[in-house]
Amino acid sequence: MKFIKYLFFSACLLSLWSCDEQVRNIAGPSTSNSTEETVGPTPVNPWNINTDGFDLLEKMQGHWIGSNRVIATDYEWFSFDYRPISASHVHGIFEGGTSGNLLTSFFVTDFKNTRTIMARNGGLLNGIYRTSYFVLDSVGTSSAQGKFYRLVDAIGGRGVMSMELRFKGDSLYFNAYTSRLGLSVPPNRHMTFKAIKQNLDLAQVAANAVGFPQNVPAWDFSNGFVSENLYVNQGKKEAESASFLFEDANSDVFTLAPLSGDPFTISNHPRLANLQVNIARSTNAQGKSLFVYLSKLPLTDANGFLQFQTADAFNSVLKFPVIVENQNEFLFTYLHPGNYYLTVIADVNNDQTISQGDLTSISQLITVSPENTQQVTVNDIIYQN
Repeated sequence: MKFIKYLFFSACLLSLWSCDEQVRNIAGPSTSNSTEETVGPTPVNPWNINTDGFDLLEKMQGHWIGSNRVIATDYEWFSFDYRPISASHVHGIFEGGTSGNLLTSFFVTDFKNTRTIMARNGGLLNGIYRTSYFVLDSVGTSSAQGKFYRLVDAIGGRGVMSMELRFKGDSLYFNAYTSRLGLSVPPNRHMTFKAIKQNLDLAQVAANAVGFPQNVPAWDFSNGFVSENLYVNQGKKEAESASFLFEDANSDVFTLAPLSGDPFTISNHPRLANLQVNIARSTNAQGKSLFVYLSKLPLTDANGFLQFQTADAFNSVLKFPVIVENQNEFLFTYLHPGNYYLTVIADVNNDQTISQGDLTSISQLITVSPENTQQVTVNDIIYQN
């Protein structure tokens, strides 16, 4: 059996609050992504996508498979599933499981009297809800390096946070830089995701369903942000980041989102659905961590034996949360509608990898409907590999 490294993001990924400075300038030297140091907030000048840059949305869609470096930790296999959810909005999320999640979506809007693209980035970690908004401020093209896009914090500019994305053919290079929402400047590299577009099939189905792409606002930011709703760092008098936070360990995303002041919450997203997975543990799966997979292809055969020996099966994985030993249910949120194979694996030997001796359920096909909450039960985690 091919052993699969256990993928798990720490709290730092979700908060985007600490990092190192190892990778810069993924598009190569150009005026579009200069690397001069910035200390504190910088001016925000949105890029007009009526001139260039609207194609970022089309380039971003697809199922991306690659490696991810978060701070100083390398994840050799990682996946993001980006699909349109409206005519001018593409969405993807990493679902970590019990630990929390991280999403980034890209959408057309009007901001500072400019037709542009913004990104909504954030997640929910142990009762801490955060959403940050970025705006496109730079687009560049190089025959050798491909096309480059930079998005910066919509309040504090690149002196607070930024994202760089470079596309060449079917390759994506995605860097994120952060400063703890302005507390630790200049921003340092937090994440580098390098990937190949595995397929476009699922994104194309979604695009056809919503009439994507169109250069029309998905959400309206023509009036900017409500300043009193923005998060202000302790010791500061005003917000230095277009970020919204709220903390309550006993509440879910549906409760925390409006309390944060976030202008657009999970309830404002068209098309996306929720999936409640209820798990009846077998005796041998009691007290074990569970790997929960949603994939395009089945990960087991009809006898419950894993098919990870084939790259096609493993590279069809779209979501891969991990839930802790005493948890028997999990809610997927921000989930694209469509068909998935659901597979649950119990980490019997507690080695945080999928390895011989672990127990699996048989992959079951489920269909998730748009804007709906569905439930499914897994009660056959009994097949030893």
